[in-house]
Amino acid sequence: MRASNKKKARRLRRRRHIRKKLSGTASRPRLTVFRSAKHIYCQVIDDLEGVTLVSASSLVKGDKDIVSKNSGNVEGATAVGEMLASRLKEKGISLVAFDRNGYRYHGRVQAVAEALRKEGIGV
Repeated sequence: MRASNKKKARRLRRRRHIRKKLSGTASRPRLTVFRSAKHIYCQVIDDLEGVTLVSASSLVKGDKDIVSKNSGNVEGATAVGEMLASRLKEKGISLVAFDRNGYRYHGRVQAVAEALRKEGIGV
């Protein structure tokens, strides 16, 4: 098995352990984060209904210049977190359950959570 496949397998194992205990409801939906080498994607999901309520990513063009310039680093992740927070406020959601999706709570994943907290969303 290649090193990259081992790394992915370990992340997926951690992801399964996290998802056993974590579920999103209408009152506290689940915020999941996916990061690739160049971009970061966030979704807020109500698992009981199986519906994505809000999403944001570094792929959007025109919303924020910061995101398009810094899509794969901490500054871009912070901008995505701020964008997601504004969309959550529009929907009236103030509390989410943070699903780090098997990634370490470090770097870009941490930047998204801290940006949400700074904007007043309970993570």
